Amino acid sequence: MRKSLLVLLTAAMPYLVHAQDKWDLRRCVDYAIQNNISVKQADVQARMAALTAYQAKGQIIPTLDFNTQGGVNNGRSVDPTSNLFTTQQVTFQSYNVQAGVTLFNWFSVRNNVMATKTDEEAYKLDVTRARSDVSLNVAAAYLQLLMAVEQVNIASAQIELSKSQLDLTRKQVDAGSMPELNAAQLESQLASDSSNYITATATAQQDKLQLLALLNLDAGVPFEVSLPDVDKIPLENLADLEPSVLYQTALVNQPLQKVNALHIKAGEYNVKSTRGAMYPTISAFASVGSNYASTYRDLTSVVPTGKFDTVAVVPVNGANYYALTPGFAYNYHKTPYFKQIGDINLTEAIGLSISIPILRNRQLRTNYQKAKLNVENLKLTQEQANQKLQQDIYTAYSNAVTGIQKYNANKKANEYSEYAYELSKKRYDIGMSSTLDYLTALNNLSKARINMASAHYEYIFRLKVLEFYKLGTIRL
Repeated sequence: MRKSLLVLLTAAMPYLVHAQDKWDLRRCVDYAIQNNISVKQADVQARMAALTAYQAKGQIIPTLDFNTQGGVNNGRSVDPTSNLFTTQQVTFQSYNVQAGVTLFNWFSVRNNVMATKTDEEAYKLDVTRARSDVSLNVAAAYLQLLMAVEQVNIASAQIELSKSQLDLTRKQVDAGSMPELNAAQLESQLASDSSNYITATATAQQDKLQLLALLNLDAGVPFEVSLPDVDKIPLENLADLEPSVLYQTALVNQPLQKVNALHIKAGEYNVKSTRGAMYPTISAFASVGSNYASTYRDLTSVVPTGKFDTVAVVPVNGANYYALTPGFAYNYHKTPYFKQIGDINLTEAIGLSISIPILRNRQLRTNYQKAKLNVENLKLTQEQANQKLQQDIYTAYSNAVTGIQKYNANKKANEYSEYAYELSKKRYDIGMSSTLDYLTALNNLSKARINMASAHYEYIFRLKVLEFYKLGTIRL
């Protein structure tokens, strides 16, 4: 029995740990950076850019190729060692090693290498941009969930107030000092408060699912956020977040602006590369090759036969004279494989080549023009991004100013609602106020608390957005 209980507790331990474990903003952001799909996609793009840069750099390295082929020819064919026709069966094999290197091509290759290297840097920074965006989105979702949890707590406190007042009123009704109507009205209020609590709980659940989606975390995993003291959350002084200064800082520090600048730089290198491709290319080459054929024979000796052969008839003054030549016997033997490959049929070559593009179906010049237009488009993209950044910063600043004004107004409204509720409760308890008046004060208090909490979290988030533009990170 004890062993079974121990096994059960061991199996349940991960779930118990999860249930007790709470997530703060730092943990949420770190987890999202490691697991968010957008960040993973940006990382894949960065690795692809690194491979492209690695491949481009290989264009500087000399090329080296080795080729070999072998087989059997039957019938009329060309002897690969003598280039003569033969009808014999020929077993053949050939080897060839070639090397080449570009000596000068108007820096086309070098500029292409620089373009891909700069693009690699841009895509690495784009991973940082994706992480920053995810951090901001997670912070927004985290604060939204905190606000939803706060509203659940407010709704729960409202229920407790209604229950307490209902219990007190029920005692007074039973004692005959209050009519049944008062209790009925409070019963209705309690039901309404319960409905509000259910709605607030559902909203908090939806906000939690939104945060889990950003974290790429299974919705079935137990998850609970830690509730920091809102009043102790570090906030930048709004006076130190002047939008024009923030904009100049963000132009230098924000990852997207750095990425755009690097893409433009890479595009300019690409313009130089495509322009260089329109000029002649000087290359060096070297090759070593050899052949083997089973029909190849090596001359070993020449022996006089003692006979003369007529090679021509020459007419002189009406008489024919015969031109004779001594006869010889030629002796051959089959040449070994390695002697043919390594000596007799070995060929070597080294030299320079010049390639001059004259007509390439307009491809080279079109590539050059497209590269220039691409740089122009990248600059427009940068300008558009900078304009959006400026608009976002000024909008965030305006929202922060409005947020603090809204928070201060709701804070004051909450203080008055608290005071009005206390007065109304005292009057109701001694029978000097109607149930309707009491419920109105109670509902006004609940509404004021919710509005103040919403305004407080909204103001915090607005300041955190400005802090993000200033520091590139968010603190809670």
